[in-house]
Amino acid sequence: MNITGIHHVSIIVADTALSLRFYCHVLGLQQDHSRPDLGFPGAWLTTGKQQIHLLELTNPDPVTGRPEHGGRDRHIALSVTDLNACEASLLNAAIPYRRSKSGRCALFCRDPDGNAVELVEDVREV
Repeated sequence: MNITGIHHVSIIVADTALSLRFYCHVLGLQQDHSRPDLGFPGAWLTTGKQQIHLLELTNPDPVTGRPEHGGRDRHIALSVTDLNACEASLLNAAIPYRRSKSGRCALFCRDPDGNAVELVEDVREV
């Protein structure tokens, strides 16, 4: 096997339009409109050379009772060039977040479905 990276990550959502507002308007991701009709609603989002696939399907996992801090839960970690700008966008959208407990330049928030998202400032990207 020769694994070269992560192609995409799929996230189950209850409302694609609501999730697109979070991922596109708050986090600034771009929607890839080449998603074919898969028989259920959803969207593909571009994150550099990788993608996030939003799947509007019945969620088999509990959405309540999750750890308060997203770093102690399943999460997706996205590299960002300016964490302060991300923080301002989250504040503007009234989305709660927490700074990483590790001391890294990172923060955790949750999308409208409770999926944990980590934003990590990658100084190599600057």
